[in-house]
Order: sequence, then structure tokens, then C-alpha cells
Amino acid sequence: MQNNNVAKGDALTSSTGPNRVPAVLVLADGSVFRGYNFGASGTTLGEAVFTTAMTGYQETMTDPSYHRQIVVATAPQIGNTGWNDEDNESHHGQIWVAGLVIRDLAHRVSNWRAKHSLAEEMDKQDVVGIRGVDTRALVRHLRNNGSTAAGIFTGADAQRPVEELLAEVNAQPSMKGADLSAEVSTGEVYEVPAIGDTAFTVVAYDLGIKSATPGHFAKRGIRTIIVPANTPFAEIQQFHPDGVFLSNGPGDPATADEMVDITRDVISAGIPLFGICFGNQILGRAFGLDTYKLKFGHRGINVPVINTVTSKIDITSQNHGFALKAPEGETFDTDFGPARVTHLCLNDQTVEGVALVDGRAFSVQYHPESAAGPNDANPLFDQFIELMSAHASAAAK
Repeated sequence: MQNNNVAKGDALTSSTGPNRVPAVLVLADGSVFRGYNFGASGTTLGEAVFTTAMTGYQETMTDPSYHRQIVVATAPQIGNTGWNDEDNESHHGQIWVAGLVIRDLAHRVSNWRAKHSLAEEMDKQDVVGIRGVDTRALVRHLRNNGSTAAGIFTGADAQRPVEELLAEVNAQPSMKGADLSAEVSTGEVYEVPAIGDTAFTVVAYDLGIKSATPGHFAKRGIRTIIVPANTPFAEIQQFHPDGVFLSNGPGDPATADEMVDITRDVISAGIPLFGICFGNQILGRAFGLDTYKLKFGHRGINVPVINTVTSKIDITSQNHGFALKAPEGETFDTDFGPARVTHLCLNDQTVEGVALVDGRAFSVQYHPESAAGPNDANPLFDQFIELMSAHASAAAK
């Protein structure tokens, strides 16, 4: 399908000169969306996904969970807050998105914290962007047909025959079956100390961890030891953890067999465990559940989730393309005792959380470290602390 409409009203597309370097987004089904290049030039391939977040593009772009994904912003204007040094979610400020698709690029930066523009940071980190796209039409296409392989081509490449570009798009590896957590994980162990007195030590598996997470632990008196994905359980025992945390991350959870086995070791040892996002899928697999790829995933900061135990509803921040298959009944059997689904998405009934009934291992599909407008999910950190406190008290008797 050919779609040559550049979005009307894009403030920069009416200018002449270098601002009008042509670019094209090609989807695996042959759909074509034309626009203009910003950021780095060249070619980038990835899975086209959309986010409904109205703010926080810097946090989105530096979130390792977006590795190998071309992100389409539903918000019509991007770039007005520029780029700062405080909002990066990756450990070293790396942009992880494969590319960015937007409608309007802001004329100027208008935020007191900004160091430079979005386009400048993307150019610096060699991230390709396309602007002037009719993103309403594109997002509707992805919503109706599902997230799909895609490519952004700029300059002379944008003028090549679509058939050639389509062949490149379809030759890239599928996101289904992709084992990506080790690609974004830290290469070495590092520590984020507690602020003030240390109450507990937590070992956090970096499957694509966001920097805000150990920050929340630190504020609560938790010393966090961040370890690479797939670090054997025997190696983390040297830190004498009071709890283990499984982070968010990219890729297909069906490939994460090593982390599933490690998670089973942690639970068998009786150590309190808390997981989020990818960590929720890992814990679910450790319980014996299957996973599947969602049609277009959940990506945004306004996703309603109900706690099936308390009936409380939270507005959450999410970024995932895979989910757990819900078992039949209120509880289900695992090798560690009965477990239950604790949270469901109110939009589509997707599983959003699982836990052992005795409470010693629990996880959610969303991001409690993110401020999605409300801070509804933030108390999950306190729940983890309560679990570690109860475990420590029981061990002391």
C-alpha cells in the first residue's frame, strides 16, 4: 500500500534547503509513509510500534526496553523540551530506540533544563528520525494491523525503488523469538548505595533496567547491586541479598530460559522476589505459564489496571509487546505452591501481574518507577520492603 501524504501543517516541511532532506518509512506490508529526515541520516531497521504518551520522549528513547524498535509518537509535536541531563533512563544516557517517527518537530527548545535539541542528541548518537509523517494514519494502521517490521530510509536511499527498500525491511530478524536482554544489560556489576542508613540489600537483574528504579530503592534505604542478565544464582549469593529484583527489558520472554531457571532458584531459596514488565513475564514462566506476542502492545503512560485482589484501579506507565497467558480459575498450581493472577488491564484483560498466594514472589507488567501523571504504582516498592521485612523477622526467630 502506498501512502505518500506528508502531514499538512508540519512547521518545518514548508521551508527549503537542508531541512527538506527526504525520508521514507516503509512497513513490512508495503505501506509507505513519506516525510523529512531529522537527527542522524542513513538507514535504520526495527519493529514499528506506537506510544500514546503525551510527554516524556527522552525517557522513552533511553528506555532499553525499546531496543530494536522504531517508535511512532502519537503526540503531534515533539522536541519542545529539548534534551537534558536528568531524564535519561539508561545507565549511560544511551538512546535505545532504533528510530523515531513524528509529525511536527518543534522550532525551538523551550525548557530551562535543556542542554540542546532533540535533533542534536539524535545526530550525536546516530539515531535516525523522520518528521512530517501523517502519524494519525500511521498509528491507526498499526493499531488495526499490528506492530510490524519497518525501516526508515533517508536522502538518496529514500528515492530508491520501494521494492528494494521493502526487501531490506523484510530481511531483518523478527521480534518474535528475539533474545535481547543480554544486549542491553550491563557488562559488569555495579552498586547504587542507599541514601542514609542501609535497611536492605537487593540484587537487581539488569534485563534492561531503567535508572529510576535503583533511585527509588535508594530513597527507601535499599542498597542495590545491579548484575548482568543471566548471572547464575550461585554468584549473587555472595551479596547476601534480602531480596531479588527482575527488571524490565526487551525481547521475547520465550527465549529467556536461563533467567527463568535463575528465578526458580531464587524462589526455591526462599528469597523475596519482585519483578516488573519483562520480569513479570519471567516470573510467570517460572510459575509454568506461557507467553505470547500482543497485536500492538501497550506503550503509554495512561493504561488502567485493576488489582483483582483489592479491586483498586491504577493508572500506569507501560511498554511491552509480549504478555502472559491467563490460566483458568482464580488460582493455579506451581512448583512453589498456589499462585494467582493479581492484576488485569482494563482495556483488553491482558494479565498485568502474578504472585504466589503466600506473597513471597510477585510481579507486575507495568512500571512503578515511572510518574505516569499519578504515582499510583509507586507503593509497590513499599510492598517489596514489607515482604523483605517480614522475611527478615521470620528468619530471626
